[in-house]
Amino acid sequence: MTPKFYSKENLHFLLHEVFNVEELCKREEFKEHSAAGFDMIIEAADSLSENHLRPILVEMDRNPPRLENGTIKVHPDMEGLMKKFGEDGWISMSAPHRFGGQQVPFTILQASAFIMAAANYSTMAFPFLTNGAAHLIESYGTEELKEAFIPKMYAGQWQGTMALTEPDAGSSLSDLTSSAKASGNGHYLVKGQKVFISCGDHDACENIVHLMLARIEGAPAGTKGISLFVVPKHRMENGKLVSNDVSTAGVFHKMGYHGAPIAHLIMGEKNDCHAYLIGEPHKGLSYMFQMMNEARIGVGCQATSIASAAYYNALEYTKVRTQGRKVGEKNPVKPQIPIINHADVKRLLLFQKAVVEGSLSLVLEASQYFDKWRTSAGEEKEKNFLLLELLTPVVKSYPAEMSILSTSAGLQCFGGYGYTKEFLAELFFRETRIHAIHEGTTAIHGMDLLGRKVMMQGGKAMMLLMQEVMEQIEGAKKYEALKGYAAVLEQKLINLQEVTMHLISVAQTQGPETYLSDGTLYLELFGILVIGWQWLKQGIKTEELKATGNKNYSAEFLQSKLYALQYFFEYEVPKTEGLITRLKSSNHVTVMAKGEEIL
Repeated sequence: MTPKFYSKENLHFLLHEVFNVEELCKREEFKEHSAAGFDMIIEAADSLSENHLRPILVEMDRNPPRLENGTIKVHPDMEGLMKKFGEDGWISMSAPHRFGGQQVPFTILQASAFIMAAANYSTMAFPFLTNGAAHLIESYGTEELKEAFIPKMYAGQWQGTMALTEPDAGSSLSDLTSSAKASGNGHYLVKGQKVFISCGDHDACENIVHLMLARIEGAPAGTKGISLFVVPKHRMENGKLVSNDVSTAGVFHKMGYHGAPIAHLIMGEKNDCHAYLIGEPHKGLSYMFQMMNEARIGVGCQATSIASAAYYNALEYTKVRTQGRKVGEKNPVKPQIPIINHADVKRLLLFQKAVVEGSLSLVLEASQYFDKWRTSAGEEKEKNFLLLELLTPVVKSYPAEMSILSTSAGLQCFGGYGYTKEFLAELFFRETRIHAIHEGTTAIHGMDLLGRKVMMQGGKAMMLLMQEVMEQIEGAKKYEALKGYAAVLEQKLINLQEVTMHLISVAQTQGPETYLSDGTLYLELFGILVIGWQWLKQGIKTEELKATGNKNYSAEFLQSKLYALQYFFEYEVPKTEGLITRLKSSNHVTVMAKGEEIL
């Protein structure tokens, strides 16, 4: 029997009990939806994943994309799947009605993406990249651009991408060199190279639409001189698609995520690559951040998905794999027991469960802030925007980093078998490693959180988050099983504030390099405490359901929630002590040491 790859019961619990997602239906934009309708979408995502995505997971891993005659060839099922993603409305799900969309909340979009990525991460990259690119054209493109590109993209006929990274300008976008020159005919001519472009070329769609960053001739240096363009692989002339001077120089051979092609592209070798400006010149990076921030929540979601698949894969194996006997049992004649009964295997499983269910809760929290931000005004809009901005680097990075450890724990449950291709554990371990790299490395997000987000509007975002967390702490204090953990988290918030103030003083006395040198560790500390908040939220709802004679969730499910909460506070939260000590230290060896002295 193929193990399940996520828990329907847990996803329902989070959506309907913890986050009351049906409350979104009271907002004008989502008034046509209902809780039952949301459940139908989730069921449809489950059916699609079970019947179409999961069955080709191993095939896609074993047979990666290849470059043939200038085009990247992908798994043959992807052409039909892209059409299905389009026809069934998955690509346009969150789009406005005027673009043929369903105006489904971003929260439900992410819940659906979670299921699909848990089934087969590579397959879902194609439609959801297209969704993000089309949404960007919706937001900032001219009516002409919208008419020319959005219908085909939402139909799954044309792929959408983000074309940011260059060979000599990876995360440093201020150093990109791709150029654009006005043609005098309503478009620009671009030249440049882009690398690591997910789904940047393939034969599953008739066209690829790149959203490309480049500098218009004479633009200011740095990020202030970057503009955003639509650059299709093929452009339309006289009703036909013709080459737009975009060529594929290569496909990268990745550690995991094999089913989706990662391309090296060259634009304008023949000086005939037509590009269409989005919005105003020199404001491209601000526009692109919309897609990047949505994608960062998506990365956290996808990392959680793979960790989920690895967890349930390991859980099923530990139930049937017998080895050893209870510690202290001396009789060798007695039968061996399933390894799930060994304390350390339970530790491995509880670690995975705590990471998966805590991370998914955080993803949905951020997604709901996104929905409330875009459907509100005034103070409510500002509040949700600030909370979303503050949490985005955490939502991206905590699941990404912890999924690496979680999938490793899943592999460990299999022992030697986990290290072989005969089992899926090694695939998940390879698959998830990319998430701590793409859409901004963990270090970049650490610097973003500490260098910008915590001080945003004089610390208002941090204040709002503290209020949100304290609300849950006060709620948890009403329950005997939770009040001790509520007190722990309350003290840790005080410690976080002390660390933050200490680091601000470092910035004032020793400068920004020393201040930001341990931004990654600050992000790690912040992430653990934010996930502790999410576990308290789940604990409160669990206790409420137990007290009110719940009939919707099994007793085993509710008990498992409390075990995972206990595990997180007993095993993960104590790790903050070391982080706090390090962040308060006056020794800054990583700044003092010269690069050439590190041998």
